Formats: sequence, structure tokens, C-alpha cells
Amino acid sequence: DYIVLELCKGGELFDFVAESGPFSEPVARFHMKQFLDGLEHVHKCGFVHRDLKPENLFVDEHYNVKIADFGFSAHVEGKDSGNFHTKLGTLNYMAPEIQLKQPYQGRKTDLFAAGIIMFILVTGHPPFTTAEPKDPFYKCMAASRADIFWKTHGKSWDNGVESYSKGFRDLFQAMTQLDANHRPSILECLSHDWFKGPTAS
Repeated sequence: DYIVLELCKGGELFDFVAESGPFSEPVARFHMKQFLDGLEHVHKCGFVHRDLKPENLFVDEHYNVKIADFGFSAHVEGKDSGNFHTKLGTLNYMAPEIQLKQPYQGRKTDLFAAGIIMFILVTGHPPFTTAEPKDPFYKCMAASRADIFWKTHGKSWDNGVESYSKGFRDLFQAMTQLDANHRPSILECLSHDWFKGPTAS
């Protein structure tokens, strides 16, 4: 028996953020588009990942993003997102429905984790510790007080809230909605105004 693996000479995408700091929005946009294109392909093939995080995204020598570590992945039938009950993955990237031990749709929870990854690429740190109502940062999001969330985070940024584009803030809020049914699809995310901005090449 043989296992054929692709060598990603660039290492983890997380290492780039940890070593060189957050990406500019054009650079983050470049990586996020590749990431979401890849995730859409995974979903179209009938699988959900369930453990997306920057440490599971690698880049090759041309900085193309590769999704790795499918140890928690699962197959879903047809167009159904699946109805899972197992609490698994990495705590900081779990959607609120997983934290609350509710049945969850794999595609929607993958998208939630992708939103957190996008935030980390642009800011250099996670948006909240856990996506639970008791978390002070996520509590603002869950209570539709995103203005407080951004104002609080903005205190550590050079230009406050305006350090990051309105499109970025709007897309992040959509991807991390408390109600999974209100989160956009991957294709809707890719059609968002934020992805129409300049992209690094």
C-alpha cells in the first residue's frame, strides 16, 4: 500500500502570520479566495472538514493554499449539510451550535471557522476565545451589538475601527452569525463586495 502526499514547501499559513504579523487585506483576500474555492470543492464532493484552523492550511512554493488534516471530516449525502451531534474540532474555531451541544450542519460550521481564520489573517489575533454567549466578545455578536465588538477591538488598532474596511467587517459578521441559517453560502461569500477589492498576486 502507498500514500501519496503533496509536499507544501511553504509550511503552515499560520506560521506566516505568527512570524511576520497580520496580512494586508489584499494579501488576506488572495489566500481567502483560494481557501474558500478549495472548501467549496470539498463540500461539492460531499465532505465537510470539521477542524478548519490556520494550522491546517498549508502553502506551496507558489503560496497556493492547501487544506490539510481531514481526520475529523465526514461524508454528507447529496446537498444535505449533514446533521451532526459529535463535539469535535478545535475549541476556538467551533461554531456556537457545537459549543451548545446542538445538532449542527457541517457546511455551516466549516464556514464559521473560515470566518475566524479570515479575521486572524487580517488582524493577527482571534476575534474571541470561544463562540459562546458568555464570551464577552462573542456576546456582542450574538446580541447584534457588533458596533461594540468592533469598537472594543479597535482600541488596539492604529486607526480604530477604520483600520479595517467596512467590507471586511461586514463579511466577518455574516460568516459568524449566531443562527447558522443566516450565514451565507461559500459562493455568496465569494460574491461579497470584500472579494471585489484589490488582490495581491
